[in-house]
Amino acid sequence: MSVPRSNRPSFGALIYFTLAFALGIYFTFAAVQGDYGLFRRVEIAAEAEALRTDLDRLNAEVERMDNLTRRLSDTYLDLDLLDEQARNVLGLLRADEIVIR
Repeated sequence: MSVPRSNRPSFGALIYFTLAFALGIYFTFAAVQGDYGLFRRVEIAAEAEALRTDLDRLNAEVERMDNLTRRLSDTYLDLDLLDEQARNVLGLLRADEIVIR
C-alpha cells in the first residue's frame, strides 16, 4: 500500500524560506540604512568635503596672518601696515588729520 503524497510544501520548508526572506530583507535594509550603510557613506563623504573646504579656508587665514606677522617683524617693517594698525587698534592720528564722527 502506498501513502498518498500532496504537492503542498511541508510546514518546515515554509518556515525556512520565510526566515531566509526575513533575514535577506534585514541585511538589505542594514546595508542601505545602517550605521555603515550606503546613506551613511554619502553623509560621511559630504561631511569630509565640508571639512576640506573649512581646512582650505583656515589655511588661507593662517597664511594671511603669517604674512601680516612677517610684515610687522623686526627684520621687515611695512610702514603702511604699521600705520594702518596704529589707526585701527590704537586709534592714533597724524597731526595734520581731522576726524569727523
